Amino acid sequence: MMYQVTKVEFDFVDEEGKLPVDIQNEILDDVYNIVWDAVYDDDLVEELTCATGFCVKSIDYSIANAK
Repeated sequence: MMYQVTKVEFDFVDEEGKLPVDIQNEILDDVYNIVWDAVYDDDLVEELTCATGFCVKSIDYSIANAK
C-alpha cells in the first residue's frame, strides 16, 4: 500500500542531545515529500524509523494513489 505522511513527530533526542532544528526540518521535508510503500501502517512506522534513524512518536497519514 502507498502512504502519504501528513504529520509526524520524531524523537529527535539521542545520547548526543537534541538534533538542531534546521536538520529536523530537512528530515521532515523529505518525509512529507515521499510517497511511502509499506505493507501496513506499523510497517510504515518501521520504514520511517529506518530511513531517518529516529523513532516515530506519532504519525498521521493518508492512503496515496499508486500511479
